[in-house]
Amino acid sequence: MTGAEVLARHDIPSELAPPPSRCRFPDGAHFRIEIPSVEGPTVLRAVVEAAAAAGLTVNRVSQGSGAMLLSAAELSEMARIGADAGLEVSLFVGPREEWDLGVQSRAADGPALAGRLRGSRQLRYAVDDVLRAVDQGIRGFLVADTGMLELVAGMQAAGELPASVVWKVSAVLAPSNSISLCQLERLGGSTVNVPSDLTLGQLAELRAATTVPLDLYVEAPDAMGGVVRGHEAADLVRVAAPLYVKFGLRNSPLLYPSGLHLVDEAIAIAREKVHRASVALEWIDRSGQCLVQSRPGAQGLGIPEPA
Repeated sequence: MTGAEVLARHDIPSELAPPPSRCRFPDGAHFRIEIPSVEGPTVLRAVVEAAAAAGLTVNRVSQGSGAMLLSAAELSEMARIGADAGLEVSLFVGPREEWDLGVQSRAADGPALAGRLRGSRQLRYAVDDVLRAVDQGIRGFLVADTGMLELVAGMQAAGELPASVVWKVSAVLAPSNSISLCQLERLGGSTVNVPSDLTLGQLAELRAATTVPLDLYVEAPDAMGGVVRGHEAADLVRVAAPLYVKFGLRNSPLLYPSGLHLVDEAIAIAREKVHRASVALEWIDRSGQCLVQSRPGAQGLGIPEPA
């Protein structure tokens, strides 16, 4: 018995559901699982181990401290772990305004600027950040500046960066209408984070405008509103496929910039995110909607290519 059947038996009208998405990932799947804030190789190994223990597939991990704070050896190690597990490793491009000399991004009204690149100096560092990580085999990058997105996508089109690199548009730029979404796609976004608080109807509007994969926090950290909606995962996927289902963690401390001083906490948080994903998959199975998840190494993932 389902909740919908109970409501129907009691003549309680159901919410009108948007139509299902007809779009899919290149492998025909409806959704992929992403674990964000995987800060370095030690935390990545913990995610892979936790996923194996839970019997679930993690298709992508992302990292927020930035590739620039990882050594070449750490970048190479993350590339090897990701390649062995068949998952995408997406690293934030640095340096970003929030850590630079300017103070506006740290003012009361400034957080919306935090991911932008300040001047040509930061832009140069950001390009070097991508080139350095690519040299170590990384093929996924998280971009929060529209100019940077256009620049690196143009470099890729010109053959100056590998065709296998995936450009993930950050939640800092999250579009909440179809025109903004299509702009980010035209600038080169391979996948686009959208706000975690969108309704099913609003997600359907975005999906009707493009086939580009969407990234959605079904559980968001407190700084992003603290939404907890893993139980809705099946309906979210049905409407927004192809969808990266992301598991942040409410009621957990911020980790950026991370390092050895926070590694134990980062591991515990990452393991709990994997647990949250396993619970959401139970809700997807319970829905009876026959939604398909991509397998490891699926087409379109930015699987690392270790040097």
